[in-house]
Amino acid sequence: MKSKRNDFLKYWKVVRYYIKARYEISQADLDMMLFLYSEQYFTRKKFDKFDKLLTWDKNRFNSLLERGFLSTFRAKHPKSKPLYELSYKSQRMIHEMYNKLNGEEISVGPQYNPLFKSSASYGDKIYAQMIIEMNDAIKQQRRQTHE
Repeated sequence: MKSKRNDFLKYWKVVRYYIKARYEISQADLDMMLFLYSEQYFTRKKFDKFDKLLTWDKNRFNSLLERGFLSTFRAKHPKSKPLYELSYKSQRMIHEMYNKLNGEEISVGPQYNPLFKSSASYGDKIYAQMIIEMNDAIKQQRRQTHE
């Protein structure tokens, strides 16, 4: 059977769940950062415009700023508005997410992945099992391409 060219969203739900657990963020926060990822700098107005599409949270901007997902690029001055950017932490998170969607395995050790901790919830354990299966499928696909 011929493999699909653009099959990187097959494990989207698993990767998304992992990223949300690893970085302790909500779906709406992740959606916001994905939107802002291609914006080098943005204003609060641009943030608020996209924020209207997400679940209502009047503190989202300040929360992301306080938790280190956003950083101030240029502070407010009398003649200019402040500009913001995704922090290094956010950029690293999104880069990691894209790598996982493009076939990089997800770490399974409890020191790297909160879904594998002994205190993980039942739902987390279900996703952990799926991560193991996903990693196995990735390994098998690599072997087939190298044969």
